[in-house]
Amino acid sequence: MRPRQFEPHLPDEIEPRQLDKVARAELKTLSKENADFVARHLVMAGELIDEDPALAHQHAQAAGRRAGRIAVVRETIAITAYALEDYALTLRELRTYRRISGRNDQLPLMVDSERGLERPDRALELGRSVEVETLDVPVRVSLAIAMSGARLDLDQKDAALRELEIPQLNRTRAYSYSPDLFDAYGTVLEELGRETEAAEWYTLARRARAALNTLDTEEDRETVEIVEEEIIGFDGGDIALDDELSAGSVDSVELGDAEPDEGIDDGAADDADGEARD
Repeated sequence: MRPRQFEPHLPDEIEPRQLDKVARAELKTLSKENADFVARHLVMAGELIDEDPALAHQHAQAAGRRAGRIAVVRETIAITAYALEDYALTLRELRTYRRISGRNDQLPLMVDSERGLERPDRALELGRSVEVETLDVPVRVSLAIAMSGARLDLDQKDAALRELEIPQLNRTRAYSYSPDLFDAYGTVLEELGRETEAAEWYTLARRARAALNTLDTEEDRETVEIVEEEIIGFDGGDIALDDELSAGSVDSVELGDAEPDEGIDDGAADDADGEARD
């Protein structure tokens, strides 16, 4: 007889409709009662992941026991496991997620999990297993950052810099992925002893983050993220960081030339057993 699984508490105010519409659509194969139960646990996982990742993971696992063959459920288990630094479980769940969904959008997290398991060579091999042109632009950027980190793990600093020298490394425009990319580039430059250049990129990262955070609503922020690279050169809608920023639907913000700010701080197992949760 199996021991009873712990079921985390679901507050009455948590409703299924709070789950993202795309995720809710994946639950349509379930009965309404089960779909609502799973949806509420997924909502709780999303709300708790920053403040209490362990409890968020328990909610994700509760959803997994009811809907283990649903891609978004396995993805949520993986993300909460990553927050707990359980990289082996993250990899196992993301392999299952990729098999179910046919998507590679979590490849950067898989690469980073291989790094977490201290297997940078396998991380690089995994990152090269997919044609980068098939990935959406934000995923490409995240993958470049993860690959650069794996190069640093191997003390391949010049190669780490080259991993980040992608078309999206544009110091004059900022997109939703730009702050992390700029920070990563600055980190590698610092590792190479190029402190002045690193400080410039850290400054750009802070400017980009501040400008993007100025947009007032989550809906507005979503418009910052782009998929088609051609949008980079669009006319109109830019925001210069020296101008007064206002909320609105924009695709990027202009950064201008960066000068270093004063006082800059330097600084898996096979997934076959996972199906048993269904």
